Amino acid sequence: MKGLSSAQAVARLAAEGPNALPAAGRHGTLAIALGVLREPMFLLLLAATGIYLLLGDVHEALVLGASIAGVIAITITQERKAERALEALRDLSSPRAMVLRDGERKRIAGRDVVRGDLLILAEGDRVPADARLLGVTDLSADESLLTGESLPVAKRAGDTVYSGTLLTRGLGRAEVTATGPRSEFGRIGASLATLEPGKTSLERETARIVRLVAAFAVLLSLALVVVFGVSRGDWLGGALGGLTLAMSILPEEFPVVLTVFLALGAWRISRHGVLTRRMAAIEMLGAATVLCVDKTGTLTENRMRVVDTPQAVVDVAALACEVDLFDPMEKAIVGAAGAEAAAVRGGWRLERDYPFGDDFLAVCHAWRSPEGLLRVAIKGAPETVLPLCGRMDAMAEVERAAESGLRLLAVAQCDWQGEPPDDPRRYAFRFAGFVRLADPLRASVPEAVAQCRRAGIRVVMITGDFPGTALNIARQAGIDAGEALSGDEVAALDDAALAAAVRRVNVFARVRPEQKLRLVQAYRAAGEVVAMTGDGVNDAPALKAAHIGVAMGKRGTDVAREAAALVLLEDDFGSIVHTVRLGRRIYENIRNAMRYLVSVHVPIAGMAFLPVALGGPLFLYPVHVVFLEFVIDPACTLVYEAERTEAGAMKRPPRDPQEPLFNLRMLASSVALGLTMLAAVFAAYWWTLDTGRSEAAARTIAFAAIVLSNLALLFATRSRTRTVLATLGEPNAALWTITFGALAALGAAIYVPAAAAIFRFAPLGGAELAVAAGAGLAGMAWVEVLKLTGRAQ
Repeated sequence: MKGLSSAQAVARLAAEGPNALPAAGRHGTLAIALGVLREPMFLLLLAATGIYLLLGDVHEALVLGASIAGVIAITITQERKAERALEALRDLSSPRAMVLRDGERKRIAGRDVVRGDLLILAEGDRVPADARLLGVTDLSADESLLTGESLPVAKRAGDTVYSGTLLTRGLGRAEVTATGPRSEFGRIGASLATLEPGKTSLERETARIVRLVAAFAVLLSLALVVVFGVSRGDWLGGALGGLTLAMSILPEEFPVVLTVFLALGAWRISRHGVLTRRMAAIEMLGAATVLCVDKTGTLTENRMRVVDTPQAVVDVAALACEVDLFDPMEKAIVGAAGAEAAAVRGGWRLERDYPFGDDFLAVCHAWRSPEGLLRVAIKGAPETVLPLCGRMDAMAEVERAAESGLRLLAVAQCDWQGEPPDDPRRYAFRFAGFVRLADPLRASVPEAVAQCRRAGIRVVMITGDFPGTALNIARQAGIDAGEALSGDEVAALDDAALAAAVRRVNVFARVRPEQKLRLVQAYRAAGEVVAMTGDGVNDAPALKAAHIGVAMGKRGTDVAREAAALVLLEDDFGSIVHTVRLGRRIYENIRNAMRYLVSVHVPIAGMAFLPVALGGPLFLYPVHVVFLEFVIDPACTLVYEAERTEAGAMKRPPRDPQEPLFNLRMLASSVALGLTMLAAVFAAYWWTLDTGRSEAAARTIAFAAIVLSNLALLFATRSRTRTVLATLGEPNAALWTITFGALAALGAAIYVPAAAAIFRFAPLGGAELAVAAGAGLAGMAWVEVLKLTGRAQ
């Protein structure tokens, strides 16, 4: 069977549509614009526009109306950028399917499966579409998603497997009969497309901060309105001042920062071969203290080679390999087998398949010849196969080979009269020998492990391989491998003894999936933040239990991918380490952006409040706040999101996951920075008035100082420890674009008469500009001094 041709598949995909449920629609431009209309900042601008109309100042009202269009444009740009990143991730995360196209096996996205496709199904797969089974090998499916029945259902040739159900056992081939909304799941499950993912802990924390600050802004603004109205009898002027103060305090950028950073962060991580399925994983990456990784394919190249093995042994082992090959080890064995094994696999009938299991670490096949002869072959773990042959003396050879990093599979065979038994242990096996397999260490692994050590992250190997082989590979990788603990030894330990063991042991061998879960729980109980890799159906509980579950994209099952927070598109340990680096970068950039936002609002809010509180005129009007927002909004997302990973990011210990982003130290230092900026700006304002200059001149100098201090703050908060001069040469196109754009806009606002009239500015001379620049930079000085003395945090 060759399956559909590529041309047929393309034609059916075009005619019948993708194999996907109707998704929640992408936000259109109008929908995003309507969303802006519900934002507090828009409502405040609308209220300010109404007040100007009541005051008869139509010109000022038109300016604010135009600024509303600008706010909408910026919001649409930011949302579009985040949506494009998320759409790219959705394409990557589409369920995969193995199909026959043009007579060849191809791994395609599930949404590209079409009616008539021939599916190759295996244990752990999520069935991509409704399909009629053409052939099966011990196949069972979990259909609880559709029926609510918890027990797997045995499947035979001719039965239907349904889209969305899970194969819990066996192999099969099937022809697709219905896709997308026409499938059984599509008819009853379309409503699932509208479900939204839950908020991350950072998003919840930020939402609480926004609510608190917004409540404070409302109370302070109302107080300003009352004081202004009662003391001066100008209630409309007081309302205008109150609205300006509320606009200057309101931290509407906080949730925008998280949305953009997490979406673009996940997109950046995907470019390095790692798919983010849950945004919360990005937050936890920088806090990981233990990486629990598999050996085969993660630390090693997963390029199995048969070495130093007699041909007769390889031929027997090939008969114990699956008919539909997908495991690299079995591909290597069958590839090395001779013509006799190929003839049996091609011309004999597979009478009985005894699959690999937790209590039977081997694969056994019974083949029926055309003459009725039954030949049985078994390959697997030496501790399973050798007792069936009465050859436990051969274990010494296994231990010797393991010390040199080779993997040994014991191989046996027998002939059988009559029907095959239910239990393969009843066969009278004859020992054939060992298949020796070599799988070299990835060249990048030793340096990646060394990076983890420098970053305070402990690497632990958890494998199903023989202890000696595991120890050899661990030592080559640079893992501290004094001893290996076997799965049986783990099972024999109580919780207290296991807690003590995980503190000293870094290599666990012959581990079964349920023991992986117990190890994850032991590390979590010890206070570690655990990242765990897995690929099989039974790895799903451990992947879910880990703080960061990492599924293998190439050899992993769909179940493992769905349980994991991250999926490696290339099953490479180096990808995990690089993702940790990116996770640290993303969190640090979010932290720097939030520090900037907290600091920058202090002088703006202070200058909206202090002049009025001290009996002076209104200093800031809504148009001034809008000008500053046009600098702050793109700066807090574009500039900080584009910052590269600091050189020392992987030389610091993991961060404490219990420490909130808005902790006392961060808030105190940010507010202190904002207060020194406010003090410098207010000093320049007061000095200008004290020297007899006009109110317009004082406003111009102080506002220019706010803009310049804003830009200086951008440069100063790019790094918590390195000075502005140290970071100046590092590329960041957004930083320079915003800097020059803000300076040009400020110049136009001051020196273009029509704009100066709107902002109530007066032209400044060179000396006055120097005062504004000095005030703008003065608030930053102490931060740079702390960096130079090594005391910055």
